[in-house]
Amino acid sequence: MRQRILFIALMLLLLACRPLDCHAAGKVIAAVMSSDQPRYREAHQAFIKSLAALGYTSANVDIFLQVPNPDPPSWSRTIRKFKAYRPNLIVAYGAPAAFTAMKESDGIPVVSVDVFVSDGPHRGMCGVSSRVPLITLIKTFKDSREYIKPSRRIGVIYNSREVGSQQQLDEIKKFAPRHDMIVVEANVASAAALEAALPSLLDHSDVVFATESGLVSRQFGKIIARTKTRNIPVLATMPGAAEIGALMSLEINPEEQGHVAADIAARILEGTRQNPLSLVSPRRIELVINMRAARELGINLPFTVLSNASRVIK
Repeated sequence: MRQRILFIALMLLLLACRPLDCHAAGKVIAAVMSSDQPRYREAHQAFIKSLAALGYTSANVDIFLQVPNPDPPSWSRTIRKFKAYRPNLIVAYGAPAAFTAMKESDGIPVVSVDVFVSDGPHRGMCGVSSRVPLITLIKTFKDSREYIKPSRRIGVIYNSREVGSQQQLDEIKKFAPRHDMIVVEANVASAAALEAALPSLLDHSDVVFATESGLVSRQFGKIIARTKTRNIPVLATMPGAAEIGALMSLEINPEEQGHVAADIAARILEGTRQNPLSLVSPRRIELVINMRAARELGINLPFTVLSNASRVIK
């Protein structure tokens, strides 16, 4: 009789505990952002929501987030602190934090989110890329050149400390000569450095490209304001850049980044080894054209250019 009671009690316990929840019990996820950007915050919220939909909620998974200062020593210190907690995986937003985590995670799986990396396979890296075809953005602008003043000089604002920002510069430098364009560089690592570099950059640029740097994101409003005084259009890949004032932007969707990262994270938590996983390309990429900015700049964009846009801000 006693054995029967114990058996029934055990069966009730098993029925009360969903398989995924039991498997997920005690899991820990450490998350780190390369900088405090809205795109990363939005992706992280989508990550938490999507993970919960997969059965990994606050009841069975602890997720703690760190947003260190946007510099290499701070990224490294954060990953080292994570190692003391031995999380089941690390989620890293942005290329700088992702590459630091991969280097210093000491075997802890790393899911990279919103990372702009060079084209091709990336050994040991899994997650979702923010890579967009910059050539599309430049070509769209170039197709408008007969309707704009001749634009041969493209000023690029970047931060060499941030991998994604540096790689965007490298990519532009690779294909700019093919389109009869000269690259003017402004390497800025602080607000003061940006303030000092802007006058010369604007003196020597017909169009400005703002890379996906944390500093550039925080100072984007200032960049737009200063370029407006010179009647210089701005191109960017930052989500929401066209809404702020860029003439054209080629944008990934942060929510999609979070959804894909959650799916990969769930697979790792369920026992899939990181090695077979890869870096997934974004599916939702929007070419956004700001007609308000065009009017302020005195630019009449042709229908052929506007028809290629995913969205037009009127």
